[in-house]
Amino acid sequence: MQFCINSMDEVVTIKFVCKNEDDLRSVAELLLTAFPKHRFFAFYGEMGAGKTTFIKFICEALGAIDIANSPSFSIVNVYKTKNFTEIYHFDFYRIKSLEEVYDIGYEDYFYSDSYCLAEWPEKIESLLPEKNVKVMIDVDHSDGSRIIKF
Repeated sequence: MQFCINSMDEVVTIKFVCKNEDDLRSVAELLLTAFPKHRFFAFYGEMGAGKTTFIKFICEALGAIDIANSPSFSIVNVYKTKNFTEIYHFDFYRIKSLEEVYDIGYEDYFYSDSYCLAEWPEKIESLLPEKNVKVMIDVDHSDGSRIIKF
């Protein structure tokens, strides 16, 4: 795994190049360590970039009892943790209107002080909490590695 840090006008970008799942697991732990007070993480990346896989490792690091999987059709999955808290995992890919997000009661999730991990947040950009961590996942198609920036 390789990483670098860039700083610009109070915004710090940390970039990791992950070549395997062990690297992803390590970066998941580093992400949580880097943002200990944040609870909303927005995951951006093309289809197949590994957003759900990365979220699976974040859930493991948070002590999830349940195995994370894509909530593509249910919009949100709820995972219980070993310390009896909940993690909310969203997939907004199939959202056709913001009304659908209102219908699931998004505010109850987003502002619950539980971890919220959102795939395809660009579909609901106007509803995202002001304090969120943007996580970009890109694929290096030459070798299949993942470039993760937050």
